[in-house]
Amino acid sequence: RITKIIVVACGTAAYAGHVAKYAIEHWCRIPVEVELAHEFRYRDPVVNEQTLVVAVSQSGETMDTLQAIRHAKDQGSKVLAIVNTHGSTIAREADAVLYTHAGPEVAVASTKAFLAQITAAYILGLYLAQLRGNKYPDEVAGYLDELAQIPEKIQQVLDRADHVRATARALKDVPSVLFLGRHVGYPVAMEGALKLKELAYIHAEGFAAGELKHGPIALVEEGTPVFMIVPTRRRPELHAKVVSNIQEVRARGARTLVIAEDGDSDVEQFAEVVFRVPETPTLLLPLLTVVPLQLFACELAGAKGLDVDQPRNLAKSVTVE
Repeated sequence: RITKIIVVACGTAAYAGHVAKYAIEHWCRIPVEVELAHEFRYRDPVVNEQTLVVAVSQSGETMDTLQAIRHAKDQGSKVLAIVNTHGSTIAREADAVLYTHAGPEVAVASTKAFLAQITAAYILGLYLAQLRGNKYPDEVAGYLDELAQIPEKIQQVLDRADHVRATARALKDVPSVLFLGRHVGYPVAMEGALKLKELAYIHAEGFAAGELKHGPIALVEEGTPVFMIVPTRRRPELHAKVVSNIQEVRARGARTLVIAEDGDSDVEQFAEVVFRVPETPTLLLPLLTVVPLQLFACELAGAKGLDVDQPRNLAKSVTVE
């Protein structure tokens, strides 16, 4: 009965929703829109009884997201909540809840909640794909097996963290950092930029790499650090385009900080620094590629002497509109 899914969220949760869009549309062949919750109800959205609204919120108390689901329910939509906090308002008012079970997240800037929200969205997508007959049970089981290997792969990324931390300390005085990605790497780029803004108070922007020539490349000057999230070589067209983007910014003097899979040698001649992640199916890669960006922001903020747990002007849960 569901003909459209709308993900409503704010901040980091919205970027998790963008990752979910790629996976759910691919697996389920259902159109997915991602809306900032604070914009959703003010633009007269097209929602009805055949729309599933997925509300993503770590705290379950985000006021903009709460108001968005109330508006959706008034229009007849069903609401599924992806939240971390049991008994929260969004969880109580939703028609169904998928708890992330991530445990308390004390620091204001969201990190593990981002990974947990993406994982919950993957599980939702795989369930819907099997329910609708888009995926056979053995295909779903294969993806779940891959998901089960992610914690070990994240540990491998953490074991290599010294390289990331040293780079962050060396860049603690830069005024601006850019982040570029394609496909599922695009929301990872936006999340990496947000983490750096939140923790280190540095100007940072995340862009779709294809937009580079449409304006953002004007920001690149000698010494500008540019993170590039490189797709897997198993997507050769996407991979080649991002390698070309690396060449473009390198030719203009950028310091190219590249996140790529193990064994990807194509990036080495154009990258100043390469941060490696284990090989992983394309749609699951954000669970790994975001981790070096989180570590980078945390270490750079620490090098500047800032409080990474309580950044200025921010609250853990935004309970006002």
